[in-house]
Amino acid sequence: MSLSIIPVANARDQARFIELPWQLYAHDPHWVPPLKSEMKGLIGGLKTNPWFEHAEAQFWLAIRDGQVVGRISAQVDQLVLKHMGAGIGHWGMFECIDDQTVADALLQTAEDWLRAKGMTRAQGPFSLSIWDEPGLLVQGFDGPPTVMMGHHLPFYERLITAHGYAGIKDLHCWSLPIAQPFPEMVQRIVAFSERNAKLVTRPVDKSRFDQEAALILDILNDAWSENWGFIPLTPLEIAYVGKKLKPIIFENLVRIAEYEGEPVGFMITLPDINELTRDLNGELFPFGWAKLLWRLRAPRVKRMRVPLMGIRKSLQGQRVASLMAFQMIEYIRRASVAEFGASEGEIGWILDDNGPMRSIADAIDSHVTRTYRVFERPF
Repeated sequence: MSLSIIPVANARDQARFIELPWQLYAHDPHWVPPLKSEMKGLIGGLKTNPWFEHAEAQFWLAIRDGQVVGRISAQVDQLVLKHMGAGIGHWGMFECIDDQTVADALLQTAEDWLRAKGMTRAQGPFSLSIWDEPGLLVQGFDGPPTVMMGHHLPFYERLITAHGYAGIKDLHCWSLPIAQPFPEMVQRIVAFSERNAKLVTRPVDKSRFDQEAALILDILNDAWSENWGFIPLTPLEIAYVGKKLKPIIFENLVRIAEYEGEPVGFMITLPDINELTRDLNGELFPFGWAKLLWRLRAPRVKRMRVPLMGIRKSLQGQRVASLMAFQMIEYIRRASVAEFGASEGEIGWILDDNGPMRSIADAIDSHVTRTYRVFERPF
């Protein structure tokens, strides 16, 4: 049986690259088909994804006897080199049959491309960046992922570590029931925060969406600037992210915290749109788009996800930061239950060494349900 690794060179190759997961996950009850149009936009170059303004990528298919049996990408991002360290190249979008020979060929091809670009270390998976789907699922295969989180086959970790990779960072998702009030201690903190006249947390104003999105992402770039893996979003990326998120943003699920009249914090919560798209099988046309738009008018979902939360560095570690965090969490919990019928929440991902966020997660009685791991191999 002959095996070849070929670069994605045309529209047919791109379609096969995007469609491979439908073959690999055909019998996985927890896999949620991604929207093919979203995947095409992600890997389509600068015309569809402003990430390519500061990065380059190559995509490959593994072909055996005329059949696609694997895929991978390799990326060099100038902002990664600036903020994470010289010589760090990334790979991602890894999908593969359970065959070490195929996995080795894919990973070696990506590494060879990175080495030719002057890289000295390979990290992955990043599909394509830290802001997309970072890390490989290594714990929590017994349920579907929430919106904008990845799902992988359990044997991928074995294939990757057998090639010489070691885990360097874990990203955790914390889950909790939200239909009932938080523990009494949290309720007391929220009540105390409401007596602080200097602190206000308000819903986002969707009629001023562009300005609000730019404000939130400005706070994010400041709040997360010292986190591992942080890459600042560029102005074009901020506009791009805002456009993508706008259809699934609901005012009472996104709050901005103001202290002494200045915006200093935010919390974004999203309904688990995976519950609304799963039966579309990745297709928005001809009828999927109309179905999704109808469902988004007044979505009723079981789960909510908090993908992003941040407070400006100048206030981190201060008591007021905790007050605004718990106030935002409680107000959004109430809206999630009352307006969307949600009964479960997910916070994540949270870095394994992010002490403040882990403390908040512990305080609201949440627990780790899924773990994603980033791997590294020096050349």
